[in-house]
Amino acid sequence: MDARFNLFENEVAAQFTKRFANAGLVIHQSSLPRSTQELVSLRASQINGCGWCIDLHTKEAAAAGESAVRLHLVAAWRESTVFTEAERAALALTEEGSRLADAHQGVSDETWEQVRKHYDDDQVAALVCLVALINAANRLAVIVHQKGGSYEAGTFAAAAG
Repeated sequence: MDARFNLFENEVAAQFTKRFANAGLVIHQSSLPRSTQELVSLRASQINGCGWCIDLHTKEAAAAGESAVRLHLVAAWRESTVFTEAERAALALTEEGSRLADAHQGVSDETWEQVRKHYDDDQVAALVCLVALINAANRLAVIVHQKGGSYEAGTFAAAAG
């Protein structure tokens, strides 16, 4: 199935997408580790079935030096040994923050406690904003059937500037 609508060619959508990407730069420039940012974005995109965002974040993570093993194991992070306790807390927050309707309570107190244990206030702010932003990005791409496979690392950052 082809994309229903090109968000990059429509003037209104292009303006919104550029501002959306600029909001992401605040997170990108935060003290939240870049590897955590990409793992979180990848995991939310897997949950939401967003091929375009999975493609983008897998390639950006690899370009930033993330290992193939860790990228392959993100979907099964609970059953792997390659993630730090801090990353595991961020991935748990991502899952609970992405599956709001399934969790009934949103993010659990246990998960929140683990996040607070591993991240300072600025990193927590960036992490919460990232989970919200990637979920919104997933919805944009899924609604219009934006397909994964053709993204080239660095493209999105260049478009935001």
